[in-house]
Amino acid sequence: MAVKAVEAAKGYASQVEFSPMDATRSNKNFLYQILEAVIEKGAGVINIPDTVGYSTPEEFGCLIGDIMKKVPNIKEAVVSVHCHDDLGMATANSLSAIKHGARQIECSINGIGERAGNTPLEEVVMALKTREDFFHLFTGIHTEEIYRTSRLVSRLAGIPVQPNKAVVGQNAFRHQSGIHQDGVLKEAATFEIMTPSSVGLKEGELVLGKLSGRHAFRERLRKLGFELKDSELETAFRAFKKLADK
Repeated sequence: MAVKAVEAAKGYASQVEFSPMDATRSNKNFLYQILEAVIEKGAGVINIPDTVGYSTPEEFGCLIGDIMKKVPNIKEAVVSVHCHDDLGMATANSLSAIKHGARQIECSINGIGERAGNTPLEEVVMALKTREDFFHLFTGIHTEEIYRTSRLVSRLAGIPVQPNKAVVGQNAFRHQSGIHQDGVLKEAATFEIMTPSSVGLKEGELVLGKLSGRHAFRERLRKLGFELKDSELETAFRAFKKLADK
């Protein structure tokens, strides 16, 4: 049936992708045979899905590695992956697949997808960019458009982005701890592994709260146009901390 489907599809399109449903829970030897057969009939992309988000990164990476080794004609196709996030491992599984030979990741902005969602595009892209030293790959995506695209999709889809979402969450580049704020003010790379501008934000944000320190407090006052003497700053900071603790 799979072979006939690919043959039929080739009659309508020059590029055909074959995706075996629930590949991660399928009989592996049968999977290898099917993949070899559909590639022989012209499938140019072999997409391996973790349909129910069941696999772990180690398992999924090994599966892709085994496919690369045990499907004789696999080099004639692009190996793709399609991961779901039911156990919160879609990004990790996708990146593990990349390390084992996959060269296409099916993903979505903000991870929108069936049930718990799919691999978030922004996480994969920024992981590959931030850890190019580890993956030795690049995407060609203009990452400076990531944040704006995320918000556009969120607004049009009516699906909010969780505040602590990696890369595009409201809190992704916010710092409230006094130690973190002091470190960021001295050298942003201390607590920011990627720059806000790399995803399209002007700058990070120091959130003033009960955990904030004098350095961040002074910086906020400076941005508001106030330059206080040390004694004045101390008085104002104590008053602020008292208010923030309520």
